Amino acid sequence: MNTEINEEEVSMLRTEIEMLMGERNGLLRTVGAAAVFVAHLDSSVLPEETYTSADVLAHALNALPEETLRDALETVRPEVDPTSGESGG
Repeated sequence: MNTEINEEEVSMLRTEIEMLMGERNGLLRTVGAAAVFVAHLDSSVLPEETYTSADVLAHALNALPEETLRDALETVRPEVDPTSGESGG
């Protein structure tokens, strides 16, 4: 019986980890796209009412660990970098 419970727990943990990895991938795509967007943003043409939102976004991106931001940018690079040799989706 103990083995059955253990196998069931392992299966549940595996399912949870797969779900979390899927969510992480979605979040990395979102962060990567936001980082590229901010990097290409011309603040001189931003409407004044968007300054606060843009500032919050920029600070949130800057607060991320460097490795996370690098992973996020790598996730979206094929879609946003025309020199990557891959077409966007």
